[in-house]
Amino acid sequence: MTGSGTIRWGIVGAGMMGIEHIQNLRITPGAQVVALADPHAPSIARATAAAGGEVAAFDSAEALAASGLCDAVVVASPNFTHIDVLQPLFAAGLHILCEKPLATTIADAQAVARRAATYDRVFWTGMEYRYMPPAAAFIEQVHGGAVGTLRMLSIREHRFPFLVKVGDWNRFAENTGGTMVEKCCHFFDLMRVIVRAEPVRVYCSGAMDVNHRDERYDGRVPDIIDNSYTVVDFDNGVRAMLDLSMFAEGAENQEEIAAVGDEARLEVFVPSSELVLSRRTGFMNPKAVTRTHVNVDPAALAAGHHHGASFYSHAAFARAVRGQGKVEVTADDGLRAVAMGVAAEISAREHRVVTMAELL
Repeated sequence: MTGSGTIRWGIVGAGMMGIEHIQNLRITPGAQVVALADPHAPSIARATAAAGGEVAAFDSAEALAASGLCDAVVVASPNFTHIDVLQPLFAAGLHILCEKPLATTIADAQAVARRAATYDRVFWTGMEYRYMPPAAAFIEQVHGGAVGTLRMLSIREHRFPFLVKVGDWNRFAENTGGTMVEKCCHFFDLMRVIVRAEPVRVYCSGAMDVNHRDERYDGRVPDIIDNSYTVVDFDNGVRAMLDLSMFAEGAENQEEIAAVGDEARLEVFVPSSELVLSRRTGFMNPKAVTRTHVNVDPAALAAGHHHGASFYSHAAFARAVRGQGKVEVTADDGLRAVAMGVAAEISAREHRVVTMAELL
């Protein structure tokens, strides 16, 4: 597709994230949501209302793909379904935006990446955090040399526990890939983008210490990490750390990222949307700190829970579909984020360093 014609969208998976995509597509120029697919009737009803009521509804991705109604599709179904849901969408030749994580295992993610590598339509992995305007400004400044030569990167997410999902599928690592895949693939992707290198080894210390401990599902106890520290060594010598707590929703900022180079430290805070640059001044000299506020479109903020990221991600996707831009988040990016998450899950369980050469 070229030019500025309307992109007809289908949504596979009509839950909370599917509705966020609908809300953002409704404010995206040249986008129209025309079809939904989900076997859960209450989810279809809520998503139909979010879309304005003028949509076709199907109970499977196969039926949506066969309808011929769509040019592009968002896959926002549960993580463990991605590998199967994608097959009819590939076969139908649709442009695809697949939510993170790409899959729950490295083998499945590799299979998707191989298929996408020869696909003649746009395939895009939904790593929205790259597109939060404060994070995007932070990345631009780091790459522009604001901190000098980058040596250290730290990311903190202190947030709320996992929400309730249909069938409680997200309470078990076999369905999600584990917290370090399900939740943290966003941050492992950010690490690769910011550092501009590949991970060599991963060490994660994590556990389920607070959340879900008193929950039972058919007698089963949830097994998902709710807090962790993860250290990643990259092949260019940069080291990065992720600090995750899923019982800290009272924090003023949910995400904090800090890049430290040989000349300065740059921080970004979300949702306060503030960038703070602290230059080195020498011992006991006055501080030299610059603060910048990054504005975000109010409509994009109101359309979802990712600080405008879904809106800006869709804009970039649309440019690629129309031949006006490149695919910025590939299936290979999705694979590598999954692999880093799997490495962290193994490390947390086995209490050891995991090398990426063991996995890829």
